[in-house]
Amino acid sequence: MRFVGVTACPTGIAHSAMAAEALEQAAIEKGHDIEIEIHGASGAEFVDPQVIKDADAIIFALDASVAERQRFAGRPSVEVRLREAIDKPADVIERAEAAAESGAGAAAASAAGASSSDEDEEAVPVGSSGGGRGAEVRRWLMTGVSYMIPFVVAGGILIALSFALGGAVAVTETDVYEDFSIAAMLFKIGGLAFSMLVPILAGFIAYAMADRPGIAPGVVGGLIANEIGAGFLGGIAAGLIAGGTVMLLKRIKLPGGFSRLMPILVYPIVGCLVVGALMVVVIGEPIAAATEGLQGWLQGLSGTNAAFLGIILGLMMAFDMGGPINKTAYAFAIAGLEGGAFGPMAAVMAAGMTPPLALALAAAVRPGLFTPAERRNGQANWVLGASFITEGAIPFAAADPLRVIPACMVGSAITGALSLLFGATLQAPHGGIFVIGLIGNWPMYIVAIAIGTVVSAALVIGIKQFTGGSDNEKAPAAAQDS
Repeated sequence: MRFVGVTACPTGIAHSAMAAEALEQAAIEKGHDIEIEIHGASGAEFVDPQVIKDADAIIFALDASVAERQRFAGRPSVEVRLREAIDKPADVIERAEAAAESGAGAAAASAAGASSSDEDEEAVPVGSSGGGRGAEVRRWLMTGVSYMIPFVVAGGILIALSFALGGAVAVTETDVYEDFSIAAMLFKIGGLAFSMLVPILAGFIAYAMADRPGIAPGVVGGLIANEIGAGFLGGIAAGLIAGGTVMLLKRIKLPGGFSRLMPILVYPIVGCLVVGALMVVVIGEPIAAATEGLQGWLQGLSGTNAAFLGIILGLMMAFDMGGPINKTAYAFAIAGLEGGAFGPMAAVMAAGMTPPLALALAAAVRPGLFTPAERRNGQANWVLGASFITEGAIPFAAADPLRVIPACMVGSAITGALSLLFGATLQAPHGGIFVIGLIGNWPMYIVAIAIGTVVSAALVIGIKQFTGGSDNEKAPAAAQDS
């Protein structure tokens, strides 16, 4: 058979490519051809339309929405989460075989495709797919996060660099247009980028729900959230309101040429008005009060409370290693960063670095417990872990989840707790070891990461040895060779 695969994850750094590689390997082993369209951090190179037309079935492995999904209308399809494609690619291929033979998914896709036209691509919601309402909401939120992250990273690191070069007080009081300096310029550019994170989050949550007509109302709602101090939580609410409003407007059918005016006039005007009014009059102030309370609590954390928060964040970062729970912890740290609480961000990054570093250490210390492919992955994990790319641990977790994941969670929890107890702070939301100069109390920060790494590595080695080696002979080939 001939398949087309589409993979998409919120950050586009690792999960998309890993799922693609696993599906490709599983398809080859079953004697099928497959061409995969990877939606990553650099965008996507779309599969040729003729290849889609000739495909027996489409495989969607998604944790985020994909653009122009109507290209696949009319083809049998299956849809799974990225983790399922990584962990059980052979099962996904078998489902695609069944869909191709029965035509499953084609009728629904045809109906979606029939509602679109060359003039009105917005008729098909970008994120329309199976998996239940909960999965759909998660995908909307993760899509917003995926578009927000570049603004967060660029803005946060530039601001942190400006403080390191010129000092926080001096830089914030300098008018770069009158008194030019490198530090002031970095602060100005970084501040503008960082100020866009809430509008971008809201705009692309709405985009995931209602396609392009949702962007303007979502961005406007996010800007209002900024204005009234509702922050990250306000951006989420604004995006959901904007997307929901436009989705309802799309259900209104007008005759003839009036329908062509809807995307140009009705969707942006009514959408902006509704989301703006609700944010200003109804929900904006309560969310702003909740955001202020959260920021105050984060800034006041110390002792046992700080350690407990670090444990929770560490467990979340290691549980699904770049998945929705991991991203929830990261988003929580971003909300604190926005309000001037820099401790949680340091804890989250340290906890996220620990799993790949621990598995790299374990594979180096006891190579006999790991397959040759895992040992090669372990060597790469030194760099991935140091760069705060938690996804480097996924091949190990996919091959042996019941032993690897709990061991990584323990080490990450210890690292997160120690980071907050040591008073480590971080204003840059990414970068790993490469932003070490921007980390407050960095010597003890490294100690926290080292302790968590050693604990997780020791647990992985001990559990594998105590329970009779590795389960790699039972693992999917794609998980071993990715």
